Amino acid sequence: MVEPGLIKAAQSGDRDALITLLREIETHVYRTAYYILNNEQDAMDASQEALIRIYTKIGSYEEKAQFKTWIQRIVTNICIDKFRRNKPTISIDEHELVFREKQNVEEEVLSAYALQDIRSAIEQLPENHRTVVVLRYLQDFSYNEIAESLDLPLNTVKSYLFRARQQLQSLLQDYQKGGVRG
Repeated sequence: MVEPGLIKAAQSGDRDALITLLREIETHVYRTAYYILNNEQDAMDASQEALIRIYTKIGSYEEKAQFKTWIQRIVTNICIDKFRRNKPTISIDEHELVFREKQNVEEEVLSAYALQDIRSAIEQLPENHRTVVVLRYLQDFSYNEIAESLDLPLNTVKSYLFRARQQLQSLLQDYQKGGVRG
């Protein structure tokens, strides 16, 4: 993800290295925040707060943990705090369907509905289950990386993922039966 030399330079006070480092991770930070919070504005706020915290705490990063899990812990904790403070309403941004030439319009519409239903199902998961699903399936973290970034035992992470998959399966039953929403 990020070169170790860049991290060391940022830790030693090299302002340009720190700015470069923050630019390299900002998309990753925002994506994680968006998937956890499901709201663009909240995700931008959480991302900004996370980047500021990383900026001020870079000196405390120790190589015991991978840099990406250290970042992930910061972003996730900020999102969880924000989620608890706001108790947000569930909202899904409407996605504009863009039909391209030589594409199956019906397929594209069904895909858009499926994506919307999957996001809706993820939003309905309890906070701890949603977080591990986002980290595992959308951020491609290993079980160990999730455990480290959330400061949870490995078996708890596995349990959360197992329960989340069961809940998603139940919530998305119509698609398994070949049905469609709407």
